Amino acid sequence: MKPIHVGLLGVGTVGGGTYTVLRRNQQEITRRTGRNIIIRMIADLDQERIRTLTAGDNDVVATSDALEIARHPDIDIVVELIGGQTIAKQAILEAIAHGKHVVTANKALLANHGNEIFAAAQQHNVIVAFEAAVAGGIPIIKALREGLAANQIEWIAGIINGTSNYILSEMRTKGLDFDTALASAQQLGYAEADPTFDIKGFDAAHKITIMAALAFGIPVRFDQTYIEGITQLANEDIRYAEELGYRIKLLGITKRTSSGIELRVHPTLIPAKRLIANVEGVMNAIIAQGDAVGPTLYYGAGAGAEPTASAVIADLVDVTRLMTSNPEHRVPVLAFLPELLSDTPIISMEEVETAYYLRLQVADQPGVLADISRILADNDISISAMIQKEHLSARNKVSIIMLLHKTKEKNTNAAIKKIQNLPVIADKIIRIRLEELGN
Repeated sequence: MKPIHVGLLGVGTVGGGTYTVLRRNQQEITRRTGRNIIIRMIADLDQERIRTLTAGDNDVVATSDALEIARHPDIDIVVELIGGQTIAKQAILEAIAHGKHVVTANKALLANHGNEIFAAAQQHNVIVAFEAAVAGGIPIIKALREGLAANQIEWIAGIINGTSNYILSEMRTKGLDFDTALASAQQLGYAEADPTFDIKGFDAAHKITIMAALAFGIPVRFDQTYIEGITQLANEDIRYAEELGYRIKLLGITKRTSSGIELRVHPTLIPAKRLIANVEGVMNAIIAQGDAVGPTLYYGAGAGAEPTASAVIADLVDVTRLMTSNPEHRVPVLAFLPELLSDTPIISMEEVETAYYLRLQVADQPGVLADISRILADNDISISAMIQKEHLSARNKVSIIMLLHKTKEKNTNAAIKKIQNLPVIADKIIRIRLEELGN
């Protein structure tokens, strides 16, 4: 049969890995699809990088113009690995308009403009595949779209940013402060020179937004995602959490509730006995809870040239298999039929119900705990555990660590505001959310 001609946009880390893995495993991939998948054109502003990558392959056409590939009549599938939301978006929409299928790893683009891109794909009867956009080499998109199709998904929680997980692992195992752990991540190449997207939670938010759309059959709603990063975490909180039997991870969380859908990213205490709490370094892990199957765990490399290339090429294989199928017989891009997507609201963070960890520095004097407990009770909050730590130097101050039972965020916010105003409170109250991640 006629080979599938691919146009590759961008040969950075993932693009280079995709070319390398596809060439190396060409025979195996052909055995799976019955057709040769050949990268015929590559676009990158760095032409020397293309020449170095494709040395000895005289059949590849190099260009600096991504739109040339998007419009080229001989290209069947466009693989977008440029990143960003300008030329990448333009190239994808141009490829779709010219009847080409698209594979992308661009989570930021899909989180912000996915609704527009998916609508265009539906209009032109082409496929947009994006396994590599979430959790690198972990096939979580396929699991949500197909493997768990019999289930009503109840919730998803994931460690979906390797940089943040590495930093938290270093803080816990080596007792490092945040800045030192971040510097280590940058030195090893796990964090960018500007790590904002990772450590502030935006990268994880892009990914959980996409998974929420697949899990619950809703449009992509990144603008309604609550986002909190790890930059304010202190080593002492990681240590105290460990003493209480918990570990702190940056989680992306989405849940179906009677009021709507939760969509949030923030540091979270998880019981140390949970498998996901023991995922260390740059690895990713995702739990998806279905009503029929129960909890399912997906673990693997969330980034890197070849792990992500694995997901890109898996999409190429899927698209190749489906190219000749009737569009009505394909799995919908967001798992649910487009006309049956739900308008279920995303509930505000104030209405989210979860448990909490609080750390308070207080004056060591009688009546302090009584005052704090009264304020918590007035806001319908009960205490599940509490420990008091040693005096802080010579200031006659102590740290009190509290675990609070589940309550709405607005109740906790109101209580913290009142407690913070007590004259016995010596410093800013630290609040971290807590999830049991069990049935």
